[in-house]
Amino acid sequence: MAPRKIIIDTDPGQDDAVAILLALASPEDLDVLGITAVAGNVPLALTQKNARIVCELAKRPDIKVFAGCDRPLRRDLVTAEHVHGKTGLDGPQMADPTMPLQDQHGIDFIIETLRSEPAGTVTLCPLGPLTNIATAFEKAPDIVDKVQEIILMGGAYFEAGNITPAAEFNIYVDPEAAEIVFKSGVPIVVMPLDVTHKALTTAPRVAAFRDLGTQVGDMVAAWTDFFERFDKEKYGSEGAPLHDPCVTAYLIKPDLFTGRHVNVEIETVSELTKGMTVADWWRVTDRPANALFMGDMDAAGFYDLLTERLARL
Repeated sequence: MAPRKIIIDTDPGQDDAVAILLALASPEDLDVLGITAVAGNVPLALTQKNARIVCELAKRPDIKVFAGCDRPLRRDLVTAEHVHGKTGLDGPQMADPTMPLQDQHGIDFIIETLRSEPAGTVTLCPLGPLTNIATAFEKAPDIVDKVQEIILMGGAYFEAGNITPAAEFNIYVDPEAAEIVFKSGVPIVVMPLDVTHKALTTAPRVAAFRDLGTQVGDMVAAWTDFFERFDKEKYGSEGAPLHDPCVTAYLIKPDLFTGRHVNVEIETVSELTKGMTVADWWRVTDRPANALFMGDMDAAGFYDLLTERLARL
């Protein structure tokens, strides 16, 4: 079976970096057509730089990285340096990338790729705010029907919010963009906090990365050491969730995850619940299902896959 063609849309972020590494370590499963950066965890100048750092770490300077939108559709940018550090990849020392940033705008790359590839063969994998995807859909409505699927990290239902009491960060940063995407009619798979908070980095799991004895293993372990300090303090947990690699893991091994096809609406008006993903988990409305909303995962299997694939790099 041919590898699945994907575009990774991202705002690295240590967990985004691990998601990218997992994709690049799995060429038999995933064909990464390009990476588009978006403002989110840190501003665009850093997310596009970080995406290139990760590609070089994986020894894949051939991957094309594009800069996309530097702010949400209708709001000021909210960032998350309090979690990821001032660079977005705080922890280990990172050299500046030498591979070039592509001249083409990320939005135009998404549009051009979806128009040139056969319909239904390209999957979009947003790991951050949905600004780039929504902007591409608004600029070129003809591409919407060409998307095979959208697999995204964002939202929450049982876990509520991590940036406000009601909202998960990626959706909160650009709720208007999220609304456009969820109403697009494209098949959507959602990796919410309800799932990603079960993908915790424990001491043995981090040790397994370090024990790979590679630059990638050392880097992922160091990122995790930095990243988990925030969540341990906030939640009192034994580790931190690796949110974004759940997207890549699902593409490689979907049986690791279970969920329900439900309706998901995005709150864009209320100041109290702005950015909330209102998931009709119990199907109490007659609103049609528009997303496969994940509810559980095999965390041990997830970390086994992650460690096995990262060992290749």
